[in-house]
Amino acid sequence: MKSILYLLATLFILSSIATIKAQEYYFPERYETWKTAEKNQFKLDAQQLNKAVDFAKANQYSGSSDLRRAILKGFEREPFHEILGPTKKRGGPAGMILKNGYLLASWGDTQRVDMTFSVTKSFLSTVAGLAEDQGLIKSITNKVANYVWDGTFDGEHNSKITWEHLLQQNSDWSGELWGLKDWADRPPREGGLDDWRFRKLNEPGTVMEYNDVRVNVLSYSLTNVWRKPLPLVLKEELMDKIGATPTWRWYGYDHAWTVIDGMQMKSVTGGGHSGAGLFICTEDMARFGMVFLNNGRWKDQQLISEDWIKKATTPSVPNVNYGYMWWLNQKGGSRHWEGVPQHVFYAAGFGGNFIVVDQKNDLLIVTRWLEPSKIGEFVKQVYEAFKD
Repeated sequence: MKSILYLLATLFILSSIATIKAQEYYFPERYETWKTAEKNQFKLDAQQLNKAVDFAKANQYSGSSDLRRAILKGFEREPFHEILGPTKKRGGPAGMILKNGYLLASWGDTQRVDMTFSVTKSFLSTVAGLAEDQGLIKSITNKVANYVWDGTFDGEHNSKITWEHLLQQNSDWSGELWGLKDWADRPPREGGLDDWRFRKLNEPGTVMEYNDVRVNVLSYSLTNVWRKPLPLVLKEELMDKIGATPTWRWYGYDHAWTVIDGMQMKSVTGGGHSGAGLFICTEDMARFGMVFLNNGRWKDQQLISEDWIKKATTPSVPNVNYGYMWWLNQKGGSRHWEGVPQHVFYAAGFGGNFIVVDQKNDLLIVTRWLEPSKIGEFVKQVYEAFKD
């Protein structure tokens, strides 16, 4: 009896701590003007923070503002590459820096809806997390073939693939989806195309390959598990609950239709590699980031389990800088930012779109259309504003 009472007391204390932390955060209501931090509310060097913002504004993504052109140029090495879904001309640099949910700085048009490319992958990962939280997927380490039996995961190699392999992009799934062949996506710079096409497949879980065809296989598989379009899942299970505006859209390729339970539905993409993906404003990206900043909670409501966030931000075996479609700032990999804490994790997309999360310091950064090679220096400059 005493052990039960002790357990209940412990759970109450932990719940109280979580509630207290949530109360320390500011969570804006839908359409509410984001609340700016009061002077001296947080200890920081305002001049240094302004310097960081000026750096972001001065280092705009160098690609074309016509993203259709930028995509075709950026992926011109790929055989058969073409635009298959919607695109949109982008705006200028924009961003927000938040501490405990309070706005420290913003620049550009933070309400403009733009493509966000592979930042979409972190939203897709979250849909997988919601599926596991709700028991639609028993375990993320289950084989996907146990859930999707239409031939997508047939064969000696593909039948070994788990949900985790797809999330960590180390499945080496082999095949074709929506007319796109996995081997045609991001071929290596060295060696002939035939060497890539007929290569020996890597054992699932051993080698990471950034590959949008396989990401879209994950999206298709999750559509089969949820049995409804993933944009609707994201809207009902997360975006409405965090007060996101109704302006965001999640697109698939024009021809990517499937039928589930007699209903035709679009299978969306995990990026804008060939068009499509998530189109969203900076402020709604910040709301999404706030959920991860606060370990899965919005106000006092747990929307995503802490267990999922821990798993999603744990380094994978083949790549210390990658979890479940979140990039990790761990040392030892090529994606480490010097001068920035190792515990930071972030979503990243083509053209310089980023959501940077630091749970330990209650810091959230969203930046858009920043030259990608400058992101490490920009984030470092933000942290320099908080040095004693």
